[in-house]
Amino acid sequence: MTDRPAPPAILETALYARDLDAAEAFYGGLMGLEKIVRVGDRHVFFRLSGSILLIFNPAETIRPTGNPALPVPPHGAEGEGHACFAADADALDRWRAHFEAAGIEIEADFRWPNGARSIYLRDPAGNSLEFADPALWVVRA
Repeated sequence: MTDRPAPPAILETALYARDLDAAEAFYGGLMGLEKIVRVGDRHVFFRLSGSILLIFNPAETIRPTGNPALPVPPHGAEGEGHACFAADADALDRWRAHFEAAGIEIEADFRWPNGARSIYLRDPAGNSLEFADPALWVVRA
């Protein structure tokens, strides 16, 4: 067996959306995430504390970039994905109120067996978004 290093964290998370205008309005406008870059109808990237949220258009990322300096392999996903954002108890209440005021349906709001609370909703592409108390998982530094 080799001496492999353990990855310390997830650096980026990808979701897929065919309508990048709607995704940009949702994540950048409604959620207030800092947009890093948008490249046409291919992708839009946002900064979070300690990680990056990538929103790709699967119809575009299935094709090679055509740029030899950035030989990213084609990739993509069809259907809804999932991402979970950390939020303490006070922030969960504020997020819920914020989304409801914007007409976004909260699909679920419940406590897990360990007492951590999660709320679920959908982005414009149908991706399942969860906002959860970080106590849901025991994360070691």
